[in-house]
Amino acid sequence: MRLHLTDDGPPDAPVLVLLCSLGSTVDMWAPQRRELADTYRVLTLDTRGHGGSPVPDGPYTVEELADDVLETLDGLGVGRATFAGVSLGGAMSQAIALRAPERVAALGLLCTSSRFGNLDSFAERARVARAEGVTGLADGVVARWFTDDVDPEVRTRMRDMIAATPAEGYASCCEAIVAWDSRDRLASITAPTLVISGAEDPATPPEHGRAIADGIPGARFEIVDDAAHLASYQRPEVVTPLLAELLKGTAA
Repeated sequence: MRLHLTDDGPPDAPVLVLLCSLGSTVDMWAPQRRELADTYRVLTLDTRGHGGSPVPDGPYTVEELADDVLETLDGLGVGRATFAGVSLGGAMSQAIALRAPERVAALGLLCTSSRFGNLDSFAERARVARAEGVTGLADGVVARWFTDDVDPEVRTRMRDMIAATPAEGYASCCEAIVAWDSRDRLASITAPTLVISGAEDPATPPEHGRAIADGIPGARFEIVDDAAHLASYQRPEVVTPLLAELLKGTAA
C-alpha cells in the first residue's frame, strides 16, 4: 500500500528514506530532516498503521511493511535510495536490503535488532492496545525512548505521539516485531551499513547492534553515549553527522 510521507529537499538529489520506530510518526525524524534536506531528498514515511498511513486489519509482517515502502517509492519514481530506520524501521530497512538489494545504496540501522528481545512484552502490548487503546502504554514506551535527563517538554510531546497511534496499527506492528528474525540472513546484506546503538537503550541494548554489525560484512558500529532507544532524537548532534557521513560516502 502507499504510505503517508514527507518529501523534503532538492527533488533531483540522492534520496534518503527515513523509517520510523513502533508508535512514532514522521515527526520523530524532525532533527535529521532539518539538517539533511539541504543536500539530499529526504523522504520520511509513516509505517502502515501509524500517523497518516492506512490502518488495515492485522496481522502484519516486517516483510509486508518493507513492501509498503518499496511500493510507495515506486509511486514516486524512486528506484534506489539510502535507507535509515530506528527500531521497527531498522528491521524494515534490513528486510528491504534482503528483498531488493538493488534498491539499496546504503543502510543506517539505528537502535534496532535482528531478533528483538522481551517478545512476550510485545505480545502483551498488542493485547492491551486492542483491548484498551495505546494511551495506557505511552508512559512505559517513552520511558524506554529517552534517558531521565531529557527535556520534559520533549517527553510529553513524544508521549502524546505514541498515545495517538491507532490501536490496530500498533498491535499489528508489535506482532510483526515478535515474528522478525534476520539473524541467519545478515551475511547476505551487501550494502554499506552503519549500525548505531544508544549506550543506555533498554529496548535494544548495544549488544543487539553489535550482533548486526558483526553479521553484515564490512558494517560499521557506533555507540552513542547518553542516549536510550530514540538516540536519533535525543542526540541528533551525534547521529545526524554519522548519517551525513554515510550518505556522503555513498554519493562519492
